[in-house]
Order: sequence, then C-alpha cells, then structure tokens
Amino acid sequence: MGSCEPATSDAPVGVALVGAGYWGRNVARNLLDSAATELLWVCDVDEAAAGRLVGRRSEVRTTSELDKMLADDEVEAVAIVTPPGTHVDVGLAALRAGKHVLMEKPLATRTADGERLVATADELGRVLMCDHTFCYTPHVRRIRELMHAGELGDLQYIDSTRVNLGLVQSEIDVLWDLAPHDLSIMDFILPPGVVPVQVSAHGADPIKVGQWCLAHLTMPLSNGALAHVHVNWLSPTKIRQMVIAGSSRMVVWNDLLPGRRLTIFDSGIDVTPVEGDERTRRMVGYRLGDSVTPAIPESEALSAVVSEFAAAIRTGRPPLTDGHAGLRLLRTLEAASMSRRADGALVRLELDDAA
Repeated sequence: MGSCEPATSDAPVGVALVGAGYWGRNVARNLLDSAATELLWVCDVDEAAAGRLVGRRSEVRTTSELDKMLADDEVEAVAIVTPPGTHVDVGLAALRAGKHVLMEKPLATRTADGERLVATADELGRVLMCDHTFCYTPHVRRIRELMHAGELGDLQYIDSTRVNLGLVQSEIDVLWDLAPHDLSIMDFILPPGVVPVQVSAHGADPIKVGQWCLAHLTMPLSNGALAHVHVNWLSPTKIRQMVIAGSSRMVVWNDLLPGRRLTIFDSGIDVTPVEGDERTRRMVGYRLGDSVTPAIPESEALSAVVSEFAAAIRTGRPPLTDGHAGLRLLRTLEAASMSRRADGALVRLELDDAA
C-alpha cells in the first residue's frame, strides 16, 4: 500500500472502536491492555451495548453517532468490527476523516468495494490493516519463517481442514464463513512469488438450508503445487489442521493441541530417475526421519494484531496483513463463488501484484 507519513510521537495511538459485539469486546480488551494504544471511544448503533462494553471505564466515551466520534482529533485510528456489509461505508468514512483503519475480515463483501477501500487508503496515505487474526499466532508466524527461508524445500501441497458441528448460517455459506481463516493463513505463509492461479469450488447443502454447509476448494499454485481447503458445518468432530508439504520437510499445524500445535517432520518421498533401455524409469524412496515439536510460547494473537497496527502507524510501514492482503482474500472468495455457480469449473484468479 502507499507509504504513510510516520508520526514522531511515541505516545499511544488513540483508537476508536466501532462495533460492541462479541469480537468487538475482544478487540477492546486488547486495545486497553496494550501500551501502544489508548481506547478513546466505543461506537455502536446500540449505545447501550457500547456502554456495557465500556463498563466503569469513565475515560472511554460511547456514542451511536459515527460522525461525532470521527470528529475527535485525538482519534488517530479506528478499529471496525461490524457486519461485513457495513465495512465499506464505515471504512471509507474513517479514512476520509484522516483515520487509520483496522478492519475485521473480510475486508468487504465485494471486490469492487475492497478496491475502493485500498485505493482510498493509498491515496490518503493511511494504514489499512486487515485483522487476519490467525496470521498473528506464534505458530503460523513460525511456519511463515520456515517457508520464506526455504527450510521446507520446494512447496508441494497445502491441505487444510476446518470442520465442526455448526453454527449453520442462512446469510452466508460455509465458504464465506470458515474459509477466510484458511485462505488468509495461506496468503500469509506462501513463499515469495508463489500465488494461487485458479480456484475450483464444490459443495453441498444436505440439510436444505439454502446455503452450502460443506465445501471443498482446490487451488493450483503458480509453482505447480496444489492447495486444498475443506470446510464443513456438519462434522461430528472439530478439526483445525493444516498440512504443508515441502520437498525437504513437512509441517503439521493442529490448532487444537495446546503445547503441541506445530510438528515438523523430516519425512518425504525422494524420486530418482533411472535410465532404462527403452524409457526413463523412476526409483521412489521413502524418507522417514525425525519429527520435532518446537517449544513455541503461547501468546494471544489479537495482542500481536494491535501491536502490529500501532507499529505500522508509528513507523509508516505497511502492516503484515495490509489492505492488499484483504483484497487478495476477497478476490479468492469471489472466484470460489463464481466456480460454485459454474458447477465447480476452474476460475482464474486475478490477484494484485502487491503480494
């Protein structure tokens, strides 16, 4: 995204929160706990809900009027945790008021609206950051380090599973509900120069709620590897797992195993060409080496999100999950929806060049 004029002050960033629901409460708690931010306002269409979130903190003001909050010069940044359909209007209002923006995912509900947000932030030199929360867990960040350093070898495939029983929704399908988590992680960890080039979506609605309740995404990558995402509201077991296979090593991330979330396997298959009389044959060897579970301290991802947002504002650098990352996610979801309407046909992905 465009460069932002860095602030010279080391004072905490004054932040206003829009949205006092479940996730808004989590964001508020981390804004209050961080030394890098100061929560000044909570805005919600239900001001009573904003008041309940604030509680006895008399220093934090509440309102149901967005314009009133945006008029406060002490507010440097706005965290938006509202329904996705409101993101473009609230985000544009905040950016045009000169505020930096932290946006809950997805960035918007349409690529065109996401492009407007990114273009406005670039034009005005404001930070636009997406709250791709899982990207800020220490284990996903370690996977990114391994991938970017080439320690897994050449990427061969990614296989991600996110399934559970419920919550079945009528407004959006399971792709738009669950897949953003996995897609944002993939976008974050893929090595430089490797991007999805196509997407195919298949799914089903066996309980007849009018939306896909289970779905599979298949995405060929630019280096010849393949990524697959399985999401499901109808599974009797809860699974949160991603397998990343490289030519040298493989990684399994299981988010439901505290203390053992990440395991690195020195395993794989080695293929050696062998010259024959009539054609080239290949010798397949199986490499079964050690597995290591690195000791990675647990930490709250949202705390790292808040720290990254404040650091991007104060230094003028793009955040790790900037508006362009949100736009890539949005384009992938829209392409998946196009594939759904085309009975699973592969749809070409047009991702921007700000990877």
